[in-house]
Amino acid sequence: MEPHGFKKVIIGLIFSMTLLPSSSCSSAPCNFPAIFNFGDSNSDTGGLSAAFGQAPAPNGETYFHAPAGRYCDGRLLIDFIAESVGLPYLSAYLDSVGSNFSHGANFATAGSTIRRQNTTIFQSGASPISLDVQLVQFSEFHTRSKIISKQGVFHKLLPKEDYFSKALYTFDIGQNDLTAGYKLNLTTEQVKAYVPDVLLQLSEALKRVYDQGGRTFWLHNTGPVGCLPYVLDRFLTSATQLDKYGCGSPFNEVAQYFNQRLKGVVIQLRKQLPLAAITYVDVYSVKYTLISQAKKLGFELPLIACCGHGGKYNFNNSLRCGGKITVKGKEILIAKSCGNPSVRVNWDGIHFTEAANKWIFQQITSGSFSDPPLPLKMACHL
Repeated sequence: MEPHGFKKVIIGLIFSMTLLPSSSCSSAPCNFPAIFNFGDSNSDTGGLSAAFGQAPAPNGETYFHAPAGRYCDGRLLIDFIAESVGLPYLSAYLDSVGSNFSHGANFATAGSTIRRQNTTIFQSGASPISLDVQLVQFSEFHTRSKIISKQGVFHKLLPKEDYFSKALYTFDIGQNDLTAGYKLNLTTEQVKAYVPDVLLQLSEALKRVYDQGGRTFWLHNTGPVGCLPYVLDRFLTSATQLDKYGCGSPFNEVAQYFNQRLKGVVIQLRKQLPLAAITYVDVYSVKYTLISQAKKLGFELPLIACCGHGGKYNFNNSLRCGGKITVKGKEILIAKSCGNPSVRVNWDGIHFTEAANKWIFQQITSGSFSDPPLPLKMACHL
């Protein structure tokens, strides 16, 4: 072999070795003693319900058989994540009744955004519990947990101190930041213009958790918002702006732009936070596959809400899932469940059904849609 050919082989071997997982990646699965979640309604297990009133029936009908703080007929992705690592479902930080935080806490609330919104929840539906507020809550929870544990009061209901560094930190937020712009009648280009600022604030949030000891981050990108019935119903879309599956292309374009920039943020964070294991999870691709290939996957009517009332998409913003009207002094449930959520993708026009969430989780847990391509159970390894 000529010298220069031998050099190429050696360089190739060195390069290929750098792509192999580190020795830690081949070690035992991670043992996450706790999960701390930050997000919006896609992962809210009762935060908004505790603050502003319970999500009404028929929410919760499939799995919990009663309203359970979730805007879904059953379990969410965060519930399946908790199950998969052997932990109970997360109690909402805001829910003071019957909560056990020994295995973590959920700071997500429905309607949450990364950036604060200059409006009230009653005006726009945006939660006042934006990501910066969730971080304040986490910091307070962390500090008070240490104090109370030393006092020996309620210590069994709180995480042990070393759990905070060993925990899994999950983030699923950003969708509402995008739709907030459309609610203000901004153009797609105007929405895209503020995405960098939104992502800067998300980046700072991860750094703050890292500074408090967080080391394992599981970060979902944002889904195809242009395929959600409430977006298709609420924001005017011409026929030419719909893709072949009926989704609104401009809205999905913004989501993809957000995700592209988010991936760049993750790359920078890995340089800035050398001890952090940050997994970027492409839920957009998984959700879009489910919607576009619904029939092949055993689902039906992916753009039609299961629980709702009226309109092309069975969605009415003023009479959402569980909505009632009063007739002759008697309340009558109008926005009902479709009866068989197990074959439906969309639950209430905004959120996915338990069946859809379960399918989505089964795709992402293996690491096939992750960067790096590590399964959830190995996410703690650098």
